[in-house]
Amino acid sequence: MADEAKAKGNAAFSAGNFTDAINHFTEAINLAPTNHVLYSNRSAAYASLGKYSDALSDAQKTVDLKPDWAKGYSRLGAAHSGLHHYDDAVSAYKKGLDIDPNNEGLKSGLADVQSAQARSRGPAAPPSPFGDAFSGPEMWTKLTADASTRGYLQQPDFVSMMKDIQKNPSNLNLYLKDQRVMQALGVLLGVKLSTRMPEEDDEMPEASTERKRPAETEHVKEEKRPEPEPEPEPMEVPEEEKEIKEKKAKAQKEKEAGNAAYKKKDFETAIQHYTKAIELDDGDISFITNRAAVYLEMGKYEECIKDCDTAVERGRELRSDYKMIARALTRKGTALAKLAKSSKDFEVAIEVFQKALTEHRNPDTLKKLNEAEKAKKELEQQEYFSPQIADEEREKGNQFFKEMKYPEAVKHYTESIKRNPNDTKAYSNRAACYTKLAALPEGLKDAEKCIELDPTFVKGYTRKGAVQFFMKEYEKALKTYQEGLKLDPQNQELLDGVKRCVEQINKASRGDLTPEELKERQAKGMQDPEIQNILTDPVMRQVLSDFQENPKAAQDHMKNPLVMDKIQKLINAGIVQVR
Repeated sequence: MADEAKAKGNAAFSAGNFTDAINHFTEAINLAPTNHVLYSNRSAAYASLGKYSDALSDAQKTVDLKPDWAKGYSRLGAAHSGLHHYDDAVSAYKKGLDIDPNNEGLKSGLADVQSAQARSRGPAAPPSPFGDAFSGPEMWTKLTADASTRGYLQQPDFVSMMKDIQKNPSNLNLYLKDQRVMQALGVLLGVKLSTRMPEEDDEMPEASTERKRPAETEHVKEEKRPEPEPEPEPMEVPEEEKEIKEKKAKAQKEKEAGNAAYKKKDFETAIQHYTKAIELDDGDISFITNRAAVYLEMGKYEECIKDCDTAVERGRELRSDYKMIARALTRKGTALAKLAKSSKDFEVAIEVFQKALTEHRNPDTLKKLNEAEKAKKELEQQEYFSPQIADEEREKGNQFFKEMKYPEAVKHYTESIKRNPNDTKAYSNRAACYTKLAALPEGLKDAEKCIELDPTFVKGYTRKGAVQFFMKEYEKALKTYQEGLKLDPQNQELLDGVKRCVEQINKASRGDLTPEELKERQAKGMQDPEIQNILTDPVMRQVLSDFQENPKAAQDHMKNPLVMDKIQKLINAGIVQVR
C-alpha cells in the first residue's frame, strides 16, 4: 500500500501537481513511517511549492532516519538555502559530499549556495533590475514547478545558458533572443505570459518528440513586470517570416496526410506527402524519418538508409531531440540488417544500433541489437561450418591423444567442434582428454553433450559414467552405465563400469572405508542437494532416530522401499554407517 501511494506521489510530482504529491507522500508515510525516501520526496514537493520550513522538517527527518544517504543532505541543503540559512546549507552539502564525493547534485548545490552566501556578505553590488530571480536553487525549483519551462531543463543548451546567467545576471542580454530564456524570465519574475504551446505532432509510426528550435517559438507578450528591466528591441515581423510560418503550417498538413496514407498502406502517396513536407520545411527531421519508415516498409532499404543519414546530419545541425536522432539511427540499423548477407554485414548494423542506444536507450532498439547479434553469430557458425575440415581436425586430435599430448589434442578437438558443432565423436574424444587432464566438470559437460546430440550414442554413456566415477559419484555413475546397457547389453566397457561402481557402493555399505575415505565421502555427500533434502526431511529424521532408539519401529520402516532407498543413499554417501 505504501509503495502504491509513493508511486502516485512520484507521478503527481513529475506532472507538476505538487500539492497532490504531498498528499500521496503523506499517505505513504502514515503506512511506512520509517521509510526515509518518502520524507525525502515530500521535502522536494514542499520545496517546489516554496514551503521551505516544511521542506526542512522533512529533510531533517530523512537524515535522521538514514544518516549515510547523501541525497538526504541535498534535500537539507536546498531547504536551508530556500530559507537563506546559507551557513547551514553549506554544512549540509559538505556532509553529503563526505558520503558521496562525486555527487554532481551536491556539488552544484554547494556552488550555488556559496555564491549566494558570498553575495549576501560582500559589498553592495549595483542593483539588478531582476532582484534575486536567478539566485540559488530557488531558480531551478521555480523552473521545474512551471509546466511551460519544465521541459527546457532536459535541453543541455538551455541549462548551460541559465547557469551562465545565474553566475552573472548581466549576461542575460546575450540570450534575450532565445524565447526559452524569455519564457523562463517570466516564470522567475512571476509574470504571466501569453504564449501558444505547440501541439504535439501526430508522429508516425511513433510519436515525435523533436525539440522545437527557438526560431519556431512564438514571441511572448508580457502583461506586467514587477520592476523595470532591459527590454529587447521591438522587432517587426517581416513578410519573409510570415511566409516561413505559412510554409511550416502547410508542411504539417502534408505530414498529417502522409500519416493517414501510411496507415492505409498507401505507401506511394505517403512518400509524396512527406517529400512535399520536406520541401516546405527542412527544419523538422520527423518528415525525413517518416519517409524513411515508409521506404523500410516498402523494402527500399537503400533509400531508407539515405534518408536516415540525412535526418541524423540535419538533426545535429538543428540540435534536434536526441530521441529523434536515435529513431533515425534505429531505422538505419534495421535497414542494414535487412540487407545483411554475411556476418560482416551485420557488424555494420550492430554498430549503428549501438550508436542509437548512446543517444536514447530504447527497449525496441535494444531488442533489434540483440537480434542482430544473434543473427551474426548464427551466420558465423554457418560460414565456419565444414564437416571435411572437422574430420581432419578430429584425426589430428586423435594422434595427439595417442601420444598422450592431451592439451594439444583438446585444441584440435575444439576446432573440430567449431567446424561441425553436431559431431558427437569430437565431443566424446574431448571428454576423454578432459578426464585425463582431471578437468572433470568440462569432461562431464562434453559427455552430456554427446548424449544430447545422439541419445543412442553408447560411447557417450561410457564417457559420462567414467567422469562421474572419478568424481566419486558412484550412484550416479552406476545409473549412467545402466542406461547405456539398455542400448548395448553386451558392451564390456559398460559392464566393467557397473562392476566398479557396485564394489565402491558395497564397500560403503559394509563399513570398509578408511577414515580418510569416509571423511571425504561424507563431505562430498553433504554437498549433494538430494542428500541435503533427505537429512532435512522431518519424516526421515524420525526414521533415523527410530533406527537408533526403537528397533520395532525400525523394522516397520525397512518394509517401506522408498525409505530404504533413501537410507541406502545415506549409506553410500557415508552419512549412515552399518556396523
